[in-house]
Amino acid sequence: MKSDVLDRYAARVGYTPEEKGLLVEGDPRHRHLNRVSQAAPKYSIMARVIEARHCNTGYQAGDRFVLDVDGNLIAKLCPKRLCVYLVGQLMVPVALINERLSEGHEPGAFHFMRRLRCPDVGVECGGYGQVTLQVEVVDRAAVS
Repeated sequence: MKSDVLDRYAARVGYTPEEKGLLVEGDPRHRHLNRVSQAAPKYSIMARVIEARHCNTGYQAGDRFVLDVDGNLIAKLCPKRLCVYLVGQLMVPVALINERLSEGHEPGAFHFMRRLRCPDVGVECGGYGQVTLQVEVVDRAAVS
């Protein structure tokens, strides 16, 4: 990995020199940090609400959640209220996208969990409501 990528990352997250030294040559984290740093200016992750019924948080079709490739929600590009039950469902697709980036694959060419739902089963099944998201990798420049 380029030393500057590791140096910048270590400084950003506050690694001590000893902690930074744990990222030895050949460690998969080297590859991951390097490739994700290359992808960060190119891509964003977008989860768009495609269906919402009786959502207590108020989500509606068309609402979107925008994340950077590290999985951080970009607050100004997300709804003001964030439901932990729905946002928590993004963990697996974001991890899949990160793994694809780390291995040098097309980040948006995943198939597992491209669509996901909040864990509420809806009023018909003993719950309250239901929200479905579509997850995709998009050109970062197109997100505003």
